[in-house]
Amino acid sequence: MPRVWRTFDMRTFTPFLCLAVVLTLAICGCSRKSDSEIARLSGETMGTTWSAAVRPAPDAAGAARLREDLQRHLDRINGLMSTYDPASEISRFNTLAETTWFEISPETAEVVGLAQDISRLTDGTFDISVGPLVELWGFGATPRPTKIPSAFEVAKVLAGVGYQKLHLRSNPPAIRKELPQLQIDLSAIAKGYAVDVLAEQLENRGIDNYLVEIGGELKAAGLRNADTPWRIAIEKPLEDRREVAEVFPLTDTALATSGNYRNFFIEDGERYAHTLDPATGLPIRDRLASVTVLDPSCARADALATALMVMGEERARRFSTEHGIPVYFFIHENEALVTAASPAFGSLLNEVRP
Repeated sequence: MPRVWRTFDMRTFTPFLCLAVVLTLAICGCSRKSDSEIARLSGETMGTTWSAAVRPAPDAAGAARLREDLQRHLDRINGLMSTYDPASEISRFNTLAETTWFEISPETAEVVGLAQDISRLTDGTFDISVGPLVELWGFGATPRPTKIPSAFEVAKVLAGVGYQKLHLRSNPPAIRKELPQLQIDLSAIAKGYAVDVLAEQLENRGIDNYLVEIGGELKAAGLRNADTPWRIAIEKPLEDRREVAEVFPLTDTALATSGNYRNFFIEDGERYAHTLDPATGLPIRDRLASVTVLDPSCARADALATALMVMGEERARRFSTEHGIPVYFFIHENEALVTAASPAFGSLLNEVRP
């Protein structure tokens, strides 16, 4: 059977969330604003889009200045952490043959530090050193291969993978690889981190009611109006269409989703998804269709969502319960999709329901 690719790359598609509250991305241009009016800002970053809804809305000039400032912060993050930009810090580290300390920005150090913490917490199911495996399987920046990698090719690349082989120094910030071939990829945490940065910038300006989103990862604070929280629509993990599954109230927390229902390929009747197991070097195969994680930090939610997908349904459900993580699951059951939630997920939603 010929290979069939079904992939909506994160650079061109917002994969997992339908943001019911962001109905238009135009900046409001009224000269006078009431507390109930919302300004909607938007732009492009990290190969996808970003948006922010803020209340009360500033005037047109203030909204334009705010948008420019948020875009400036996003451009900096992308310039530091992109694997598509050969001049970024991450790209330069990845091409480095030496195993000496490589100085990095405080922002990159913060993201790498959190990633390493999540790797230790999840026993390596989250691992930013899987970048070479992502490329090998054709889910990265390099052209997709004409055939699936052989066991020998996977084993060869896997020998250079492992978060334990990456070291972080705090002062001055620097990272070091134990093996010359080790490379890192922050795509499973950088969008969440960028959401947190946007939220921090809004709060520094005294904006307490907002919803910010990058490529489907988001953070909400305050209320959409005087007495209504932001309402977030989560999509069903369907390959052939977009369909809202649930609408949840959300405030003062972040949300991230991971799933394998759009970025995959089929060869000889076998389905190969873009989420890879760092332990085996292979695409994961499990009943778990998608996971949505809530956390005060969008970067942490982003990384945990990936880790839980790698774990698979049974382990992910145990892990989220044991660690009190709010998680919403979509699970393949025969020909149907069923849902489940960790105890902490229901408890958190009950706190914010209007």
